[in-house]
Amino acid sequence: MAQLVLLPGKDRSLARRHPWIFAASVDRLRGRARRGDTVDVVAANGRPLAKAAWSPESKIRARVWTFDPDETVDDAFFKRRIQAAVERRQMMPELRGQDGLRLVHGESDGLPGLIADRYGDTVVLQLTATGPEKWRSAIIGALQRATGCTRIYERSDSDVRRLEGLEPVTGWVLGEAPDEALVIVENGVRLKVDVVAGHKTGFYLDQRDNRLLTRELAAGRATLNCFCYTGGFSLQALAGGATSVLSIDSSGPALATAADNLALNPQLDASRCEWREADVFDSLRALKSDGQRFDLIILDPPKFAPSAAHAESAARAYRDINVFAFRLLNPGGLLMTYSCSGGIRSEYFQQIVADAAVGAGRDARLLRRLSAPPDHPVALHFSEGEYLKGLLCQVD
Repeated sequence: MAQLVLLPGKDRSLARRHPWIFAASVDRLRGRARRGDTVDVVAANGRPLAKAAWSPESKIRARVWTFDPDETVDDAFFKRRIQAAVERRQMMPELRGQDGLRLVHGESDGLPGLIADRYGDTVVLQLTATGPEKWRSAIIGALQRATGCTRIYERSDSDVRRLEGLEPVTGWVLGEAPDEALVIVENGVRLKVDVVAGHKTGFYLDQRDNRLLTRELAAGRATLNCFCYTGGFSLQALAGGATSVLSIDSSGPALATAADNLALNPQLDASRCEWREADVFDSLRALKSDGQRFDLIILDPPKFAPSAAHAESAARAYRDINVFAFRLLNPGGLLMTYSCSGGIRSEYFQQIVADAAVGAGRDARLLRRLSAPPDHPVALHFSEGEYLKGLLCQVD
């Protein structure tokens, strides 16, 4: 097995159990390794540190599989890790019985570059790095054994694969497409999931708890849902007793699915719901000009800052939409505002939202910090895993 030799002093992050090894930390590769091969990681003095997946084309030159230099990375390794990840979720009462669930959350489950989501009896697999790409067959087999699922669909089509020198890969790897649309039930609301063409693996499972909170807050409130996608927040607001829900998104197909989702839930009052295909930034300005006001506003935009290099431009975009949201709120109104940008840290996001309140001329207080549910854990040694951050604010 090839050895990845680190520069002097560059073993400190591994001592803190951070799983990424950047190119700037590497002295040399002793021996030969192909993309995705497992390499022994050693300190400058030769001390064994870990075993990692080699990625010669990425700035993250290797991702650690195990910090035990004596552990073997083989088919049985992935069987153990995936089984353990599934069992951890089964031990959490609030996750039992969920139709939609994240089973494996990359680095935070000790499996860098591997995402697996379950929708009913269908698992969606996403491989974003060379390591899991190398072990695709073992991973598929381990997922099938751990879940008993009848179908597995691969959605390895994220842009990050290109940074690893990998081409997009999609398609059914176990079973075939169901005859009817895949539907899950989330907190009493039925939702269609498009695992082939939907965002991420088909749905935003990371907002499950926050959608439930929206339901709990919506009673008697005129609600505005921006970047609504397929209407998850909107339907929960209706279920919670919102007096009206205006939902805005620029994607016609997403809104068509949202309308289908509403039709799947005849218990909800469709007359209180309006879907609007439009640019959110333009719509917020128009709503302000028209003098409209709301009691609850949800801002769940796409990723404005995929990396720290985009933080400044993203901050302007986040500030703009939050300024308009604060201006559109009635006294006592609530704002649920989110960022899924890895390049925007939690403290910075709060600063942006605070600046937006000042820009809008509103006094506001933070009621609660919002984050992903426990099937999206964050390893204590891997703060980069905390990508979703949110704030629940109230204005005077």
